[in-house]
Amino acid sequence: MPEFARLPGFRDFPPEELGLKSHILDAWRRVSRRYGFEEYDGPPLEPLELYVEKSGDEIVEQLYAFEDKGGRWVALRPEMTPSLARILAERARALPKPIRWFTAPQLFRYERQQRGRLREHFQWNVDIVGETDVAADAEVLAVAIDGLRELGLTSEDFRARVSHRGLLAALLGRCGVREEAVPAAFTAIDKLGRETGERTRARLAEIGLGREQLDEVLSLFEGADTVAIASRYGEDAAVARDLRSVTRCFELLDAMGLADYVQFDLTIVRGLAYYTGTVFELFDCRGELRAICGGGRYDRLLELVGGDPLPAVGFGMGDVVLAELLQERRLAPPYSRAVDYYIVTIGPAERPLALRIARRLRDRGHSVSYALADQSVKKQFSSANAEGARRVVILGPEEAAAGVVKVRDMASGGESTISLEELGG
Repeated sequence: MPEFARLPGFRDFPPEELGLKSHILDAWRRVSRRYGFEEYDGPPLEPLELYVEKSGDEIVEQLYAFEDKGGRWVALRPEMTPSLARILAERARALPKPIRWFTAPQLFRYERQQRGRLREHFQWNVDIVGETDVAADAEVLAVAIDGLRELGLTSEDFRARVSHRGLLAALLGRCGVREEAVPAAFTAIDKLGRETGERTRARLAEIGLGREQLDEVLSLFEGADTVAIASRYGEDAAVARDLRSVTRCFELLDAMGLADYVQFDLTIVRGLAYYTGTVFELFDCRGELRAICGGGRYDRLLELVGGDPLPAVGFGMGDVVLAELLQERRLAPPYSRAVDYYIVTIGPAERPLALRIARRLRDRGHSVSYALADQSVKKQFSSANAEGARRVVILGPEEAAAGVVKVRDMASGGESTISLEELGG
């Protein structure tokens, strides 16, 4: 017999491991619905051009892309935002605004496997489309924060680091960075903390900055808060405008009681070029893991796939890093098998009645198990323990004749005799 290994970067989900994934996805759905978001989904296979249009030809190397039997170039979806844009391009005009949608699909990327990053994962996407006010930015960030709070994490476990791409671009302009060099500066800034200071200076020097300009640019990231930025650069109209947006976002989050979960951090850039305003990432406070979540405002993406020019803001949160964080904080739910009832029959003559009892209990919403083949009473009780039965229904010839059953509470060991009509009520 050949042996088939699991593909690198993919996961199996036996029951004891599926429980954690389900725990995370269930929390995401609960929080989304509390905020009034509706769930959507799309196909796992999309036209390859959908991702090339958004991210450029270089994205192809990171995808599971191939030519299908119809001669079409397709890809397993690596992210959900392009699919959202495609769906809304067809129907956004008929939908009331703002559109509040969420999804939790499985996504695929052909990347090097490393801690916190696999070749498949489940991702929570939450988006508000059709609203320009910064209140939408604060709202989706609040959803992300509450998604982690719902799982038991607190402000001691994670923090949302928030910035604004327009503000950073305006500040770089004040520091002497030419407009055409801003994307390269963003790339260098995005690597701050992951590369040495010397390497960052070298990257910025490559775009033509002198020593004084370099010093001023780097000083932006040395703990500067919004007050300090306003004091130094507030007379600049673009800086002042975007700084007001950031300040209001923080004020709204404070009003929601979430101030302890957010901090201003200009080093947050987000690598994707389509972000146009507020950007944020959520990290564990110990700095041991990759970003848990990332998102921001993207006001032009829908246009790229032929839709109306609608403003949008959203985020994506993967389950892989989050599962690691929950396990490290001992917040992952313990695995245990459990059924409400296990039916033990003394002999084969009671089996037809046992099946009718099982049907009645299941119709009332209870989980029920029993031996599928004839077994000794001892072995049936052993199976009941193995399956985590909360109660055992004991059915023998005397009970069957009297229209009653014995019910044993497996936690206390207490046993009572009740009528069939009372059972499971």
